[in-house]
Amino acid sequence: MNRYIVTKEFIRGQEYLISALYNEKKQMLEVTPVPGGESSLLGNIYIGKVENVVTNLNAAFVKITPEQRCYLPLTELKNPVFTKKLSEKKALVQGDELLVQVEREALKTKEPAVTTNLNFSGKYVVLTTGNKRIGVSSKLPKNTRERFKELLSAEDRDYGIIVRTNAANASDEEVLKELDELEARYKSLTESAQFKTCYSLLYQEPPEYLKHIKDLREEELEEIVTDDRAIFEEICAAYGVDREELTTKGSVPVLVKEITAGTGVVLRYHDDPGITLSALYSVGAQLSGAISERVWLKSGAYLIIQPTEAMTVIDVNTGKNVAKKEVSENFLRVNKEAAAEIARQLRLRNLSGIIVVDFMNLKSKEANAELLSYFRAALRNDPVPTQLVDMTKLGLVEVTRKKVRKSLREVIGSSNQHPIA
Repeated sequence: MNRYIVTKEFIRGQEYLISALYNEKKQMLEVTPVPGGESSLLGNIYIGKVENVVTNLNAAFVKITPEQRCYLPLTELKNPVFTKKLSEKKALVQGDELLVQVEREALKTKEPAVTTNLNFSGKYVVLTTGNKRIGVSSKLPKNTRERFKELLSAEDRDYGIIVRTNAANASDEEVLKELDELEARYKSLTESAQFKTCYSLLYQEPPEYLKHIKDLREEELEEIVTDDRAIFEEICAAYGVDREELTTKGSVPVLVKEITAGTGVVLRYHDDPGITLSALYSVGAQLSGAISERVWLKSGAYLIIQPTEAMTVIDVNTGKNVAKKEVSENFLRVNKEAAAEIARQLRLRNLSGIIVVDFMNLKSKEANAELLSYFRAALRNDPVPTQLVDMTKLGLVEVTRKKVRKSLREVIGSSNQHPIA
């Protein structure tokens, strides 16, 4: 079972709020470092103003603040909500004002990307304004998918619904109740927007750790731990724990340090003067490893991970792994070990775009097919859309991963800079 921690760590003299997911072996699977005092634009909803429409790019540039310009692909112009429309003949013109949501952070030289397809996320469902489609997570059992489709198709709505994996054990009543709450939020926001000025921030996403927690698969989560009392109480509130439950009853009230939420997840406040939460989970060391170019495998082989401007290149090397017999079988074993670790590293480092992997050469088509099947299965655990495209004639495996936010290396720097401390 996985654990999720929220703590602070100094990286090259600057304080970061670290929220990270660990597996049962205390290996870091995902991490979101946020520099102190900063917040992300991702998920925020604004009244944006069209600066210009660029026909040859099939896109527009929209300002969400007087200083911040964003990229809006015209393919993302889905059921837009305008607060000011200058031309009824054209879909979008300079000066139009409309609701946009940030769907991708600024990456390298690229500006943030926005969409008019507004998403309101809950624990079980996502309300989406882009279309009226009802979608259900493919990770849910077939009978559960059919049940939710039938339940949500009963009424005609002017928005779409996506049922999340976390709805696996949710009752119909719980799902419908949450959907009603999201619908009320959506209608309130769009109605009040008509009376707001341009550049107004209509909705701000909660802190990164609360967003991340909401996206975690509860059936795989055992515990959430933090050493910040205020954050502990925020997390408890997000899980529906009343504030009164956080202190004991009696003549001398004592602050509660551990509580089990209704979902079975343990929420714990780490208050051990003997060892910090950061040291207990080796945060600094694991972050250092996550920006290192070389990753050693248990077999003695290693990976070389090199991000470039155009793509990320990953090379699998035999290293200290030497097999005198059954070389082909050994190469397949090492390649499968490498595939599992690459899937973890993509998620941990938040690598995106085009990824090319050079595995060790296998002799047979059957072995290559087995490797690709194994790699695909490992990539399915990634919450960010990731696709194994194919193996080229040169034996290189092509993978694409959706760009949503900056890579870990972009946030905290590379291993060539001063060590993490």
